Amino acid sequence: MTSYSMIKVGNDYVVQANDKCILKVGSRRRAAQLISEATDLLNALTAVESPEIAPEAPSLQRETPELP
Repeated sequence: MTSYSMIKVGNDYVVQANDKCILKVGSRRRAAQLISEATDLLNALTAVESPEIAPEAPSLQRETPELP
């Protein structure tokens, strides 16, 4: 799991994933919003990748229509 944080550098805020700086923004509020969105996306991805939760893949085989 990735750990997100933000640090202040001068007048800007740097968003970090683990120990890597990945994004620099001018607003603390925007940095917090980006961290929240990234966390939500990763949680959604984890749920989809889980074999117990993932739906079956749709069939790519064409079905013939029934004739009256």
